[in-house]
Amino acid sequence: MAGGDRGTRTEEGALLPPGQHLVRGWPVSHYGPVPRFRPERWDLRITGATADGDEHRWNLEELSLLPHTTVVADLHCATGPTSTGHEWFGVPARLMLELVPPAPRVTQVMAWAEYGYGANLRLCDLTSRRSLLATHHQGDPLTAEHGAPLRLVVPHLYGYKGPKWLRSLEYLTEDRRGFWEERGYHRIGDVWREQRYSHQEEPDGNP
Repeated sequence: MAGGDRGTRTEEGALLPPGQHLVRGWPVSHYGPVPRFRPERWDLRITGATADGDEHRWNLEELSLLPHTTVVADLHCATGPTSTGHEWFGVPARLMLELVPPAPRVTQVMAWAEYGYGANLRLCDLTSRRSLLATHHQGDPLTAEHGAPLRLVVPHLYGYKGPKWLRSLEYLTEDRRGFWEERGYHRIGDVWREQRYSHQEEPDGNP
């Protein structure tokens, strides 16, 4: 685990990243209203610098036919709260990159959600074995306020890097900041390195 034993242990034995505190339950946190879900109009797209130059789409039924897996992971907010023991079920993010390979020069991905919300991630964050396009939580379909029908889960990054109501992945050939990154949050957001805010970045853009 990145960061080793730098965190603190809860009474239950969970290891919290540095600067985080435990909260009970699953607090609802997002910017803006909960979007209305229209299944007949919904699809997931992969766009941008794909290896074949094409845009690819999956509707809900097509997405449900892809291999799925379960990941148990915690949720960490950059402002400090952590909730633990979430069981996620969905499509491995790395599978989508295998189905639609990025062009060789791609290093970044913008994860787009409803209302134009975007979160930029490094390609290596999505190829992590624990990164997931989640459809279920604790065995049940996601609820609207928690991101149904699809949300991105990247356990080693702060929550603003995992958009609810995910709609597309755009392959990028250069770094571009997303919604919260443009508003002062760190471009990488590694929870074990406490990469919370943009003022912690080096002038050359490195963490």
